Amino acid sequence: MGKKIKTGYESDATRLIRGLLETRPQIAEVQEAGRSLWWDKRLDFDQLRRERESRVPQKGYVYQIDE
Repeated sequence: MGKKIKTGYESDATRLIRGLLETRPQIAEVQEAGRSLWWDKRLDFDQLRRERESRVPQKGYVYQIDE
């Protein structure tokens, strides 16, 4: 593996995000609240197992009428 080259380069997007977070620090709090709403949850493994077992497999062509 080669050495990492330090260029000092910072992209426009990175500078934009850093500037935005400096002027509006509450964005990080809102982001964290949104993350906890959707992602940071305890899993109920029994419920996940029941949901997985109750799934009905979908056919390849869902509009096919079985007669």
